[in-house]
Amino acid sequence: MAPPLLTLQDIHLTFGGTPLLEGADLIINSGARICLVGRNGSGKSTLLKIAAGLLEPDQGKRFLRPGVTVRYLRQEPDFSGFQTTRDFVEAGLTEGDENYRAQYLLSELGLTGDEDPAHLSGGESRRAALAQALAPEPDIIMLDEPTNHLDLPAIEWLEKELASTRSALVIISHDRRFLSTLSRSTIWLDRGTTRTLSQGFGEFEAWRDKLLEEEERDAHKMQRKIKREEHWLRYGVTARRKRNVRRLGDLHALRKTTEEARSNLNRGTSQVQLSTQTGRLSGKLVAELENVSKGFGGPPIVKDFSTRILRGDRVGIIGPNGAGKTTLLNLLTGVSEPDEGGVRRGTNLDMVTLDQKRESLPPDTTLKDALTGGGSDMVSLGEGQRHVISYMKDFLFMPEQARTPIRKLSGGERGRLMIARALAKPSNLLVLDEPTNDLDLETLDLLQDLLCTYEGTVLLVSHDRDFLDRLVTSVIHSEGGGQWQEYAGGYSDMQVQRASAKASSTGSEAQPSATAKKSRSASSSRKKMSFKDKHALETLPKKMATLEADIIALKKALADPALFSRDAEKFQKTASKLEITESKLKKTEERWLELEMQREELESSTS
Repeated sequence: MAPPLLTLQDIHLTFGGTPLLEGADLIINSGARICLVGRNGSGKSTLLKIAAGLLEPDQGKRFLRPGVTVRYLRQEPDFSGFQTTRDFVEAGLTEGDENYRAQYLLSELGLTGDEDPAHLSGGESRRAALAQALAPEPDIIMLDEPTNHLDLPAIEWLEKELASTRSALVIISHDRRFLSTLSRSTIWLDRGTTRTLSQGFGEFEAWRDKLLEEEERDAHKMQRKIKREEHWLRYGVTARRKRNVRRLGDLHALRKTTEEARSNLNRGTSQVQLSTQTGRLSGKLVAELENVSKGFGGPPIVKDFSTRILRGDRVGIIGPNGAGKTTLLNLLTGVSEPDEGGVRRGTNLDMVTLDQKRESLPPDTTLKDALTGGGSDMVSLGEGQRHVISYMKDFLFMPEQARTPIRKLSGGERGRLMIARALAKPSNLLVLDEPTNDLDLETLDLLQDLLCTYEGTVLLVSHDRDFLDRLVTSVIHSEGGGQWQEYAGGYSDMQVQRASAKASSTGSEAQPSATAKKSRSASSSRKKMSFKDKHALETLPKKMATLEADIIALKKALADPALFSRDAEKFQKTASKLEITESKLKKTEERWLELEMQREELESSTS
């Protein structure tokens, strides 16, 4: 068997007095397909930089087999000194590399090679950096978040390109579909050390959860052993004092071991606590576009498009970069008006937006001031308040980070900060533009669960196919030339419907009617329940019980004959809250009944 291309052994690294890596290992064999996973801040990028030879560890060994070539894709490439993107890509070639690869990859990624690097967008920068990393066809390619800022066509092209390469791959990404497609083994970086699964990412999460359950069970067993030792000390035979002293020493050592184990377990399994501040109930109609067109002096970006979005809908907007996703979003939310067509927007809309740029906050603003607005230790949450340290912990920030400037936060930490700011505001309409960028997988899971149970309406722009499949009820897709089409279901459902429509159109000269498309769409969406619907069916009964209990408590408070004369404002607030809660209960019951009927229909159709 050939020796590994690259080996990292017992790697240790400390930043600012805090250990980041404590005995991490990494072995890269020829043709490997490795995904490196772990929480934001766990040291994934740092370990990859050590593997690429860009960073020296405090302790440990790095061995690169002689003659092996390595290319590393940085999250933020350095274009200084290059006049064009072609110059930048060709600078990555070495003697013997084919020059045509540079121009081929630039063209495939939608660049001409003549672009000035100083004026590139985030997506264009990432494409140029990818071309530089792939052009030499090295023995090892290390990719740190390669799909960030890429649109769906570019992500799917990159998947095919990497699947066909002979290079060994090590990938860090938050894109589940991308990792599942490409990986054949998984390295989990957890609490400073690495654990290896000889299977791809698709099997990782079940394996990880099993390991964490075993750790928790072991910690519980150790705690029970401590209790037995304490009982012996209190009630056992005391004549043999030396034995008592020894056992007391053993107990202290055991307690210390248990405390360390519990600390490590908590360090690896603490959860982000996400919750939204619900605004007032919006009208049933959120937005309606009828034959709307919009352009900016050239060809229309949106042409003759109609849609109707109702309260509670979760709509994904997808398409290539530059297709006009933001323009369509602005038309739906009232930020801009159409050149032609009619627009109706709902009433009582409380909108909160999380844009792709994550807002522009002064880089020297501290984490605490960004959450509180400055001059306070409290975060305003709807009608209530919470201490900023408590709220920070919900999003996995440490108390000592309160005075950390935003410029010192990692990309993932900045993402969590902006989500924390957005979720603190009362809303019934969430507008999310690429919310998954820079988030770790655990935070993505929790954000997804939150959005599934959110009582308002969600408009989502995303290139994360798995996130779309798990969340949205429909997608609006750019068909090119200003044409947009709405499809029922998630991204995968859209692909099936588009393939079906294409097959039908090639088999017949006549184009399928709008009614036929809707019929196919409805048929496709009825084949199975979505993740969101299954989750809602399981959780709605508990939610209904909670609402019923709240209604009973509110009615009991209003039954007090002296309440109005004693506190008229409290009476009005309680009565208003009762009305809103009863409306929520009615809506929840209707939704549960609809899903239960859908489940029964599906079961009867398959039996």
